[in-house]
Amino acid sequence: MDDIDAMFSHLLGEMDHLSQSLTPGADPPDLDPASIQESTLTIGFTDLNESLNQLEDTDLDALVADLRSKATVQDFSAYQQNSLPDKQSSAAAMTQAPNSDLSELQTKEPQTKAEKIKLALEKLKEAKVRKLIVKVLMGDGSSKTLMVDERQAVREVLSELFEKTHCDRSIDWSLCETNPELQIERCFEDHEGLVEPLSVWTRYSQNKLYFVQRPQKYVMFTDPQLFYMWKKKKTGVKTINEEAKQLLIKENFGGSALIVPDLEGTLHLKEDGKRVWKPRYFVLRASGIYFVPKGKTKSSSDLVCFARFEKVNVYTTHDYKQKYRAPTNFCFVLKHPCIQKESHYVKFLCCEDEHTLSLWVNSIRIAKYGAVLYRSYEAAVKRASTLRTCTSAAHKEAASGRMCPVLHTSPPKNPDVGNYPYEPPPDFIPPPPPGHAEVTPPPPSV
Repeated sequence: MDDIDAMFSHLLGEMDHLSQSLTPGADPPDLDPASIQESTLTIGFTDLNESLNQLEDTDLDALVADLRSKATVQDFSAYQQNSLPDKQSSAAAMTQAPNSDLSELQTKEPQTKAEKIKLALEKLKEAKVRKLIVKVLMGDGSSKTLMVDERQAVREVLSELFEKTHCDRSIDWSLCETNPELQIERCFEDHEGLVEPLSVWTRYSQNKLYFVQRPQKYVMFTDPQLFYMWKKKKTGVKTINEEAKQLLIKENFGGSALIVPDLEGTLHLKEDGKRVWKPRYFVLRASGIYFVPKGKTKSSSDLVCFARFEKVNVYTTHDYKQKYRAPTNFCFVLKHPCIQKESHYVKFLCCEDEHTLSLWVNSIRIAKYGAVLYRSYEAAVKRASTLRTCTSAAHKEAASGRMCPVLHTSPPKNPDVGNYPYEPPPDFIPPPPPGHAEVTPPPPSV
């Protein structure tokens, strides 16, 4: 009986520890509820008013129009539910009062930017579909401000950034979050929603969102042999032709069940609360990562589960030799996205070299996301090929003597996010807002 009580007390302690790890840092006591609510509507800004001021005029107009249309529909629905006493009077009431109510909603159109911001502030707090105003950093330290709602996937946000920056639509472009406190980063998958993971950032978080190129984003499809032939000699793997690559993809991703790379090997594991790393033999399976206990074999019956993938994401790290005295700087982290600071629920692993790090990080992504990852890759390739077709047609039209705009097709250099020296997308001059032609100043009077 004492053993059962002890086990139950231990379980309660673990649950309490986990809840504390998932709880964002406490806000100062003098904050009012309104300011806390505003902080949940912006990412990368000090307050909601600042974020709205950073929106381009066209984006602000679109936001106001969207919020006003939703408010009109909601108010009309509420009127129908609350103002009609019975079925007999419903027809008469619908032809009278709604018209005046709806006209009131549409009488005062905001004219100045200040009026539009004021209206957006009011409607954002009432909106049922959650929206975030997000600051996305570029390579030169500049930024783009976007309105994102919970229904949008990352691929849709990337499309908006392509339009705003006029850069190419390479499959390598990614949205990456960085966490300076843990010195980690993760690129969001194209199929993921963006609002939910950004919403777990704490109020005074130093986390940032970057628009960068990542050649490793779809390396498991551009070079599948690295993951499914990793036991063979590197020279033989590098000489594989395109036909063999496509066959590997079809065998491992095109069947009824996904085949996860049979990856295994020695990794160094950081001990909880210490700067001590010990080697363990790990094995990758579709359900998670397992390790071989001391004195046991690699048989399935002896493997012990280290982490399952349902609730954790994989992150790469920066300068862990200095921060945690890791054996190398080629480390990765497994953690729940809600955990924003160091905790014994955060798992730190270290690899021998960069190639091994790439194998583990991307194989974990394959195991976690499966066929969804392949469908995202296909969509990205289609998007990029569509742009190349349009660009080629534009060049042909220009060569034939007709003036035609040509999109930028040279991708920026690949930045090293570890040290945050980003390269910007190509510069461009934004066109004037729709309906606002450029005004030429009159000649000076003589």
